[in-house]
Amino acid sequence: ETLKTFDREVNAFVDYMFGPRDTRVRGWFLLDSYLPTFFLTGAYLLCIWLGNKFMKNRPPFSLRPLLIVYNLGITLLSFYMLIELILATWEGGYNLQCQNLHSAGEADIRVAKVLWWYYFSKVIEFMDTIFFVLRKKSSQITFLHVYHHATMFNIWWCVLNWIPCGQSFFGPTLNSFIHVLMYSYYGLSVIPSMRKYLWWKKYLTQAQLIQFLLTIVHTLSAAVKPCGFPFGCLMFQSSYMATLVILFINFYIKTYRKAPSRTAVKETPVTSEIKNGFHKDYFAAANGLQNNKKAQ
Repeated sequence: ETLKTFDREVNAFVDYMFGPRDTRVRGWFLLDSYLPTFFLTGAYLLCIWLGNKFMKNRPPFSLRPLLIVYNLGITLLSFYMLIELILATWEGGYNLQCQNLHSAGEADIRVAKVLWWYYFSKVIEFMDTIFFVLRKKSSQITFLHVYHHATMFNIWWCVLNWIPCGQSFFGPTLNSFIHVLMYSYYGLSVIPSMRKYLWWKKYLTQAQLIQFLLTIVHTLSAAVKPCGFPFGCLMFQSSYMATLVILFINFYIKTYRKAPSRTAVKETPVTSEIKNGFHKDYFAAANGLQNNKKAQ
């Protein structure tokens, strides 16, 4: 009874802050109450802390078969979301510059259903970090990594409740495309015989940054020429994406601007710090299956 009271108070506060929710998504799994999303995020953070303590004096797990299946699953889910978003927005005649929440009819519902899967995929992707913990890749569990995973799951709970279609489609469409490339690479890189064929690794960094910048431009385009999409949501989306750009540029500078000394070039082999043009923070922001020298 205490939990029910707390649940009502939390959701009443959220409704007071953001206004009436979109009735089209009422009753959808995990959406009616904020508590499941909140508790799952708390459990994620707790697992990182407790997991590192548990693994401190234990050998790392390999997890190769599990990682192959996991990355293949995320790749297929991302591919489904990409295709479905393209088809749904095409069917609804979505305006790329600005699209409101109610003009496309059934196509809006179709978009909202895909975006629910996008929201749910963010809790699945918590496993990225859990695998880091079990494999004792603690250097990969950076602020950028944890910030991105924890905030995205919570932000998309809000998106699904208040702006589940319309202008919200663009970022997930781009991100689903990036994830197809990214998770397919990570899955294949677990297989030693496949590593020599993985040529697109060096392009993932540029693709991530382009994704963030395009999303900001698309979001602000609806503020310049409004179509009825909530202005406050546009500003929040732009601000959040700006934080990712700042963190990502910080990683990019560390990777590409700090040239190693001649001595370091001669004496120090390529390690997990910088490998094939990638700094460890980039892999920490995503799935992070690096190919260390011993594995090769």
